[in-house]
Amino acid sequence: MPAELREDYGNRLQNGSAPPLPPRSIMPQHGNSHKASPAESSGGKDGVGSKITNDGRDGGGRVGANEPDGSVTTRFLKRYRVEVAASASSVLSTLSTFPLDSVKTRMQTYKYAGFLDCVQQTYQTEKLRGFFRGVTAPMASITLVRTVSFSIYQKSKYRYSDWVKKNFGVDVMGHVSANGSYPNFWTVATFGAAGATAGSCITLIACPFELTKLSAQVSVLMADKKNCPKPESHAIAASYQNKGTLKTLGNIVKHRGFMGLYTGFKLHLMRDTLGTATYFMTYESSKQLLTTFGGDGTHSNPLAVLVAGGLCGIVSWALIYPVDSAKSIYQRNSLMYSKGQKVEPVKIEFFKKNMYRGLGVSMGRSCAVNAVFFSSFEFLKKRIKAMDDNETQQDTTERLQ
Repeated sequence: MPAELREDYGNRLQNGSAPPLPPRSIMPQHGNSHKASPAESSGGKDGVGSKITNDGRDGGGRVGANEPDGSVTTRFLKRYRVEVAASASSVLSTLSTFPLDSVKTRMQTYKYAGFLDCVQQTYQTEKLRGFFRGVTAPMASITLVRTVSFSIYQKSKYRYSDWVKKNFGVDVMGHVSANGSYPNFWTVATFGAAGATAGSCITLIACPFELTKLSAQVSVLMADKKNCPKPESHAIAASYQNKGTLKTLGNIVKHRGFMGLYTGFKLHLMRDTLGTATYFMTYESSKQLLTTFGGDGTHSNPLAVLVAGGLCGIVSWALIYPVDSAKSIYQRNSLMYSKGQKVEPVKIEFFKKNMYRGLGVSMGRSCAVNAVFFSSFEFLKKRIKAMDDNETQQDTTERLQ
Protein backbone atom coordinates (compact mmCIF):
# COMPACT_ATOMS: atom_id res chain seq x y z
CA MET A 1 0.00 0.00 0.00
CA PRO A 2 1.49 3.45 -0.93
CA ALA A 3 2.63 5.66 1.97
CA GLU A 4 -0.01 8.36 1.36
CA LEU A 5 -2.83 5.78 1.30
CA ARG A 6 -1.45 4.15 4.45
CA GLU A 7 -1.45 7.51 6.23
CA ASP A 8 -4.99 8.31 5.06
CA TYR A 9 -6.23 4.86 6.14
CA GLY A 10 -4.48 5.27 9.51
CA ASN A 11 -6.21 8.60 10.10
CA ARG A 12 -9.58 7.15 9.12
CA LEU A 13 -9.06 4.14 11.38
CA GLN A 14 -8.14 6.43 14.27
CA ASN A 15 -11.26 8.51 13.76
CA GLY A 16 -13.57 5.54 13.38
CA SER A 17 -14.46 6.18 9.72
CA ALA A 18 -12.79 3.07 8.30
CA PRO A 19 -13.15 -0.61 9.21
CA PRO A 20 -10.08 -2.28 10.77
CA LEU A 21 -7.99 -4.55 8.58
CA PRO A 22 -8.60 -8.27 9.13
CA PRO A 23 -6.02 -9.87 11.46
CA ARG A 24 -3.21 -11.72 9.78
CA SER A 25 -3.28 -15.46 10.26
CA ILE A 26 -0.60 -16.83 12.57
CA MET A 27 1.34 -19.64 10.86
CA PRO A 28 3.12 -22.30 12.94
CA GLN A 29 6.92 -22.18 12.88
CA HIS A 30 8.62 -25.20 11.26
CA GLY A 31 10.30 -27.41 13.74
CA ASN A 32 8.70 -25.61 16.67
CA SER A 33 5.05 -26.59 16.45
CA HIS A 34 3.10 -26.48 19.69
CA LYS A 35 -0.10 -28.21 20.61
CA ALA A 36 -2.38 -26.08 22.75
CA SER A 37 -3.07 -27.43 26.22
CA PRO A 38 -6.65 -27.78 27.39
CA ALA A 39 -6.17 -24.75 29.66
CA GLU A 40 -4.98 -22.65 26.72
CA SER A 41 -7.75 -23.84 24.42
CA SER A 42 -10.44 -23.08 26.94
CA GLY A 43 -8.99 -19.73 27.95
CA GLY A 44 -7.17 -20.87 31.14
CA LYS A 45 -8.52 -21.57 34.56
CA ASP A 46 -12.29 -21.18 34.68
CA GLY A 47 -12.15 -20.45 30.95
CA VAL A 48 -11.13 -16.78 31.27
CA GLY A 49 -8.09 -14.59 31.67
CA SER A 50 -5.35 -16.58 29.90
CA LYS A 51 -5.95 -16.38 26.18
CA ILE A 52 -4.19 -13.42 24.54
CA THR A 53 -5.94 -11.94 21.50
CA ASN A 54 -4.36 -10.26 18.46
CA ASP A 55 -4.95 -6.73 19.83
CA GLY A 56 -2.97 -7.39 23.02
CA ARG A 57 -6.00 -8.04 25.26
CA ASP A 58 -6.29 -11.07 27.47
CA GLY A 59 -9.51 -13.04 27.96
CA GLY A 60 -10.56 -10.68 30.73
CA GLY A 61 -10.34 -7.65 28.44
CA ARG A 62 -7.20 -6.19 29.99
CA VAL A 63 -4.96 -4.33 27.56
CA GLY A 64 -1.36 -5.46 27.35
CA ALA A 65 -1.59 -8.05 30.13
CA ASN A 66 1.52 -9.90 28.87
CA GLU A 67 3.15 -6.94 27.08
CA PRO A 68 6.08 -4.78 28.22
CA ASP A 69 5.12 -1.34 29.53
CA GLY A 70 6.91 0.31 26.58
CA SER A 71 4.58 -1.37 24.10
CA VAL A 72 1.46 -0.23 25.96
CA THR A 73 2.81 3.34 26.10
CA THR A 74 3.60 3.29 22.39
CA ARG A 75 0.12 2.06 21.50
CA PHE A 76 -1.41 4.77 23.65
CA LEU A 77 0.75 7.48 22.03
CA LYS A 78 -0.07 6.23 18.55
CA ARG A 79 -3.79 6.09 19.20
CA TYR A 80 -3.88 9.61 20.67
CA ARG A 81 -1.01 11.12 18.68
CA VAL A 82 -3.07 14.15 17.58
CA GLU A 83 -4.01 15.00 21.17
CA VAL A 84 -0.50 14.37 22.56
CA ALA A 85 1.21 16.42 19.84
CA ALA A 86 -1.31 19.27 20.18
CA SER A 87 -0.91 19.44 23.98
CA ALA A 88 2.90 19.52 23.97
CA SER A 89 3.07 21.98 21.09
CA SER A 90 0.51 24.27 22.70
CA VAL A 91 2.53 24.61 25.92
CA LEU A 92 5.67 25.46 23.94
CA SER A 93 4.04 28.01 21.63
CA THR A 94 1.96 29.70 24.36
CA LEU A 95 4.84 30.19 26.78
CA SER A 96 7.25 31.49 24.15
CA THR A 97 4.89 34.15 22.75
CA PHE A 98 2.76 35.17 25.76
CA PRO A 99 4.38 38.64 26.21
CA LEU A 100 3.10 39.62 22.76
CA ASP A 101 -0.41 38.49 23.72
CA SER A 102 -0.25 40.61 26.86
CA VAL A 103 0.79 43.70 24.89
CA LYS A 104 -1.98 43.04 22.35
CA THR A 105 -4.67 42.92 25.05
CA ARG A 106 -3.41 46.12 26.69
CA MET A 107 -3.40 47.97 23.37
CA GLN A 108 -6.94 46.79 22.59
CA THR A 109 -8.41 47.97 25.89
CA TYR A 110 -6.35 51.13 26.63
CA LYS A 111 -4.72 53.85 24.57
CA TYR A 112 -0.98 53.86 23.94
CA ALA A 113 1.16 55.80 21.47
CA GLY A 114 2.21 52.49 19.93
CA PHE A 115 3.79 49.10 20.52
CA LEU A 116 7.03 50.39 22.03
CA ASP A 117 5.15 52.82 24.28
CA CYS A 118 3.04 49.95 25.64
CA VAL A 119 6.12 47.80 26.24
CA GLN A 120 7.96 50.65 27.95
CA GLN A 121 5.08 51.62 30.23
CA THR A 122 4.36 48.01 31.17
CA TYR A 123 8.00 47.40 32.09
CA GLN A 124 8.27 50.64 34.07
CA THR A 125 5.19 49.98 36.19
CA GLU A 126 5.13 46.17 36.43
CA LYS A 127 8.63 45.03 35.40
CA LEU A 128 9.12 41.75 33.51
CA ARG A 129 6.39 40.05 35.51
CA GLY A 130 3.81 42.32 33.88
CA PHE A 131 4.35 40.64 30.50
CA PHE A 132 3.59 37.21 31.97
CA ARG A 133 0.73 38.30 34.22
CA GLY A 134 -2.13 35.84 33.81
CA VAL A 135 -0.04 33.21 31.99
CA THR A 136 -1.35 30.32 34.14
CA ALA A 137 -4.91 30.49 32.81
CA PRO A 138 -4.00 30.39 29.11
CA MET A 139 -1.34 27.73 29.70
CA ALA A 140 -4.09 25.50 31.05
CA SER A 141 -6.95 26.67 28.84
CA ILE A 142 -5.13 26.97 25.52
CA THR A 143 -3.58 23.54 25.96
CA LEU A 144 -6.98 22.04 26.76
CA VAL A 145 -8.77 24.04 24.06
CA ARG A 146 -6.25 23.22 21.35
CA THR A 147 -6.21 19.54 22.26
CA VAL A 148 -10.01 19.33 22.16
CA SER A 149 -10.18 21.58 19.09
CA PHE A 150 -7.76 19.48 17.05
CA SER A 151 -9.47 16.27 18.12
CA ILE A 152 -12.89 17.61 17.07
CA TYR A 153 -11.47 19.07 13.87
CA GLN A 154 -9.75 15.82 12.90
CA LYS A 155 -12.90 13.76 13.43
CA SER A 156 -15.15 16.36 11.75
CA LYS A 157 -12.85 16.61 8.75
CA TYR A 158 -13.18 12.91 7.96
CA ARG A 159 -16.90 12.83 8.74
CA TYR A 160 -17.61 15.71 6.35
CA SER A 161 -15.26 14.23 3.76
CA ASP A 162 -17.15 10.92 3.87
CA TRP A 163 -20.48 12.78 3.63
CA VAL A 164 -19.31 14.68 0.53
CA LYS A 165 -18.04 11.47 -1.06
CA LYS A 166 -21.31 9.66 -0.35
CA ASN A 167 -23.59 12.45 -1.62
CA PHE A 168 -21.53 14.08 -4.37
CA GLY A 169 -19.01 11.43 -5.34
CA VAL A 170 -16.01 13.66 -4.51
CA ASP A 171 -13.16 12.11 -2.53
CA VAL A 172 -11.92 15.19 -0.64
CA MET A 173 -9.15 13.53 1.39
CA GLY A 174 -8.04 11.46 -1.56
CA HIS A 175 -7.68 14.65 -3.61
CA VAL A 176 -5.69 16.40 -0.88
CA SER A 177 -3.34 13.40 -0.49
CA ALA A 178 -2.66 13.16 -4.23
CA ASN A 179 0.67 14.53 -5.42
CA GLY A 180 0.46 17.76 -7.41
CA SER A 181 -3.10 18.58 -6.29
CA TYR A 182 -4.51 22.06 -5.66
CA PRO A 183 -7.23 23.29 -3.28
CA ASN A 184 -10.74 23.36 -4.73
CA PHE A 185 -14.24 24.25 -3.54
CA TRP A 186 -14.81 20.90 -1.83
CA THR A 187 -11.53 20.86 0.10
CA VAL A 188 -11.93 24.46 1.29
CA ALA A 189 -15.58 23.89 2.26
CA THR A 190 -14.75 20.66 4.15
CA PHE A 191 -11.90 22.22 6.11
CA GLY A 192 -13.95 25.33 6.82
CA ALA A 193 -16.96 23.36 8.08
CA ALA A 194 -14.76 21.17 10.28
CA GLY A 195 -13.00 24.26 11.66
CA ALA A 196 -16.31 26.02 12.40
CA THR A 197 -17.54 22.90 14.22
CA ALA A 198 -14.41 22.79 16.38
CA GLY A 199 -14.50 26.55 17.05
CA SER A 200 -18.11 26.60 18.17
CA CYS A 201 -17.58 23.63 20.51
CA ILE A 202 -14.48 24.95 22.27
CA THR A 203 -16.09 28.31 23.18
CA LEU A 204 -17.82 26.64 26.14
CA ILE A 205 -14.42 25.68 27.56
CA ALA A 206 -12.44 28.75 26.51
CA CYS A 207 -14.69 31.64 27.57
CA PRO A 208 -14.16 31.50 31.39
CA PHE A 209 -10.39 31.05 31.02
CA GLU A 210 -10.03 33.86 28.49
CA LEU A 211 -12.04 36.23 30.69
CA THR A 212 -9.73 35.35 33.60
CA LYS A 213 -6.66 35.97 31.46
CA LEU A 214 -7.96 39.34 30.29
CA SER A 215 -8.75 40.34 33.88
CA ALA A 216 -5.21 39.52 35.00
CA GLN A 217 -3.61 41.30 32.04
CA VAL A 218 -5.43 44.62 32.59
CA SER A 219 -5.98 44.44 36.36
CA VAL A 220 -3.39 47.13 37.13
CA LEU A 221 -4.85 49.45 34.51
CA MET A 222 -8.42 48.85 35.71
CA ALA A 223 -7.42 49.72 39.27
CA ASP A 224 -6.32 53.22 38.19
CA LYS A 225 -9.10 55.67 39.11
CA LYS A 226 -8.75 57.64 35.88
CA ASN A 227 -9.72 54.50 33.92
CA CYS A 228 -12.97 53.91 35.87
CA PRO A 229 -16.16 55.38 34.34
CA LYS A 230 -17.82 55.84 37.74
CA PRO A 231 -16.38 56.32 41.26
CA GLU A 232 -18.31 53.32 42.57
CA SER A 233 -16.72 51.13 39.88
CA HIS A 234 -13.24 51.67 41.29
CA ALA A 235 -13.68 49.37 44.29
CA ILE A 236 -14.85 46.50 42.07
CA ALA A 237 -12.10 47.10 39.50
CA ALA A 238 -9.41 47.31 42.19
CA SER A 239 -10.50 43.96 43.66
CA TYR A 240 -9.08 42.14 40.60
CA GLN A 241 -5.54 43.44 41.13
CA ASN A 242 -2.67 41.07 42.01
CA LYS A 243 -4.76 37.90 42.18
CA GLY A 244 -3.90 34.46 40.88
CA THR A 245 -5.99 32.51 38.41
CA LEU A 246 -8.27 30.75 40.93
CA LYS A 247 -8.76 33.87 43.04
CA THR A 248 -9.66 35.85 39.91
CA LEU A 249 -12.23 33.21 38.96
CA GLY A 250 -13.67 33.42 42.46
CA ASN A 251 -13.75 37.22 42.30
CA ILE A 252 -15.70 37.16 39.01
CA VAL A 253 -18.25 34.76 40.52
CA LYS A 254 -18.47 36.94 43.65
CA HIS A 255 -19.30 40.13 41.71
CA ARG A 256 -21.14 38.74 38.69
CA GLY A 257 -22.38 35.28 39.66
CA PHE A 258 -21.44 31.95 38.05
CA MET A 259 -22.75 33.00 34.63
CA GLY A 260 -20.43 35.99 34.88
CA LEU A 261 -17.70 33.60 33.79
CA TYR A 262 -19.42 33.60 30.38
CA THR A 263 -19.51 37.39 30.02
CA GLY A 264 -19.21 38.22 26.31
CA PHE A 265 -20.07 34.63 25.28
CA LYS A 266 -21.92 35.61 22.09
CA LEU A 267 -19.01 37.67 20.82
CA HIS A 268 -16.61 34.90 21.82
CA LEU A 269 -18.71 32.31 19.95
CA MET A 270 -18.76 34.48 16.82
CA ARG A 271 -15.02 35.03 16.99
CA ASP A 272 -14.09 31.38 17.51
CA THR A 273 -16.52 29.98 14.92
CA LEU A 274 -15.43 32.35 12.14
CA GLY A 275 -11.80 32.45 13.24
CA THR A 276 -11.28 28.70 13.54
CA ALA A 277 -13.00 28.05 10.20
CA THR A 278 -10.68 30.57 8.50
CA TYR A 279 -7.71 29.25 10.47
CA PHE A 280 -7.97 25.65 9.27
CA MET A 281 -9.04 26.57 5.73
CA THR A 282 -5.95 28.73 5.36
CA TYR A 283 -3.58 26.23 6.97
CA GLU A 284 -4.69 23.15 5.02
CA SER A 285 -5.01 24.96 1.69
CA SER A 286 -1.72 26.86 1.91
CA LYS A 287 0.13 23.71 3.03
CA GLN A 288 -1.33 21.86 0.03
CA LEU A 289 -0.29 24.66 -2.34
CA LEU A 290 3.22 24.97 -0.92
CA THR A 291 3.70 21.19 -1.06
CA THR A 292 2.60 21.13 -4.70
CA PHE A 293 4.84 24.06 -5.61
CA GLY A 294 7.73 22.41 -3.76
CA GLY A 295 7.30 19.32 -5.90
CA ASP A 296 8.50 16.84 -3.25
CA GLY A 297 5.10 15.22 -2.63
CA THR A 298 5.65 15.27 1.16
CA HIS A 299 2.56 16.57 2.96
CA SER A 300 4.53 17.33 6.13
CA ASN A 301 7.30 19.33 4.45
CA PRO A 302 8.83 21.38 7.32
CA LEU A 303 9.06 24.64 5.35
CA ALA A 304 5.49 24.30 4.02
CA VAL A 305 4.23 23.62 7.57
CA LEU A 306 6.15 26.60 8.99
CA VAL A 307 4.88 29.06 6.37
CA ALA A 308 1.31 27.70 6.38
CA GLY A 309 1.21 27.88 10.18
CA GLY A 310 2.32 31.51 10.23
CA LEU A 311 -0.03 32.43 7.38
CA CYS A 312 -3.16 30.91 8.95
CA GLY A 313 -2.60 32.99 12.09
CA ILE A 314 -2.25 36.23 10.14
CA VAL A 315 -5.28 35.67 7.89
CA SER A 316 -7.65 34.55 10.66
CA TRP A 317 -6.78 37.46 12.95
CA ALA A 318 -7.05 40.01 10.13
CA LEU A 319 -10.63 38.82 9.53
CA ILE A 320 -11.91 38.56 13.12
CA TYR A 321 -9.92 41.30 14.89
CA PRO A 322 -12.81 43.81 15.24
CA VAL A 323 -14.92 41.03 16.79
CA ASP A 324 -12.12 40.22 19.23
CA SER A 325 -11.67 43.91 20.10
CA ALA A 326 -15.41 44.29 20.80
CA LYS A 327 -15.29 41.18 22.99
CA SER A 328 -12.26 42.41 24.95
CA ILE A 329 -13.71 45.90 25.51
CA TYR A 330 -17.09 44.51 26.60
CA GLN A 331 -15.47 42.04 29.00
CA ARG A 332 -13.22 44.74 30.45
CA ASN A 333 -16.21 47.06 31.00
CA SER A 334 -18.23 44.26 32.60
CA LEU A 335 -15.54 43.61 35.19
CA MET A 336 -16.20 47.08 36.63
CA TYR A 337 -19.86 46.30 37.40
CA SER A 338 -21.67 43.94 39.73
CA LYS A 339 -24.35 41.42 38.79
CA GLY A 340 -27.58 43.11 37.70
CA GLN A 341 -25.91 46.39 36.71
CA LYS A 342 -26.32 47.28 33.04
CA VAL A 343 -23.24 47.18 30.86
CA GLU A 344 -23.48 49.02 27.57
CA PRO A 345 -23.03 46.74 24.54
CA VAL A 346 -20.04 47.29 22.28
CA LYS A 347 -20.58 47.58 18.52
CA ILE A 348 -18.50 45.56 16.09
CA GLU A 349 -17.21 48.18 13.66
CA PHE A 350 -15.14 47.02 10.74
CA PHE A 351 -12.60 49.43 9.20
CA LYS A 352 -12.75 51.74 12.24
CA LYS A 353 -9.30 52.67 13.49
CA ASN A 354 -10.06 52.20 17.18
CA MET A 355 -11.16 48.58 16.57
CA TYR A 356 -7.77 47.69 15.08
CA ARG A 357 -5.49 48.91 17.89
CA GLY A 358 -2.80 46.29 18.42
CA LEU A 359 -3.54 44.47 15.15
CA GLY A 360 0.11 44.50 14.07
CA VAL A 361 1.20 43.02 17.40
CA SER A 362 -1.58 40.44 17.27
CA MET A 363 -0.74 39.34 13.73
CA GLY A 364 2.96 39.12 14.54
CA ARG A 365 2.22 37.15 17.69
CA SER A 366 -0.22 34.85 15.91
CA CYS A 367 2.25 34.24 13.10
CA ALA A 368 4.95 33.28 15.61
CA VAL A 369 2.61 31.17 17.77
CA ASN A 370 1.24 29.14 14.88
CA ALA A 371 4.57 28.75 13.10
CA VAL A 372 6.03 27.29 16.31
CA PHE A 373 2.89 25.31 17.09
CA PHE A 374 2.38 23.62 13.71
CA SER A 375 6.09 22.90 13.23
CA SER A 376 6.17 21.18 16.61
CA PHE A 377 2.77 19.53 16.07
CA GLU A 378 3.60 17.96 12.70
CA PHE A 379 7.07 16.92 13.91
CA LEU A 380 5.77 15.20 17.06
CA LYS A 381 2.86 13.57 15.24
CA LYS A 382 5.23 12.19 12.61
CA ARG A 383 7.70 10.91 15.22
CA ILE A 384 4.96 9.23 17.25
CA LYS A 385 3.52 7.60 14.14
CA ALA A 386 6.98 6.27 13.22
CA MET A 387 7.45 4.56 16.59
CA ASP A 388 7.80 0.79 16.20
CA ASP A 389 6.03 -1.45 18.69
CA ASN A 390 8.53 -4.27 18.08
CA GLU A 391 11.54 -2.03 18.67
CA THR A 392 9.97 -0.68 21.86
CA GLN A 393 9.30 -4.21 23.13
CA GLN A 394 12.90 -5.19 22.37
CA ASP A 395 14.30 -2.09 24.12
CA THR A 396 12.13 -2.73 27.18
CA THR A 397 13.19 -6.40 27.35
CA GLU A 398 16.84 -5.40 27.15
CA ARG A 399 16.40 -2.93 30.02
CA LEU A 400 14.74 -5.61 32.19
CA GLN A 401 17.55 -8.15 31.59
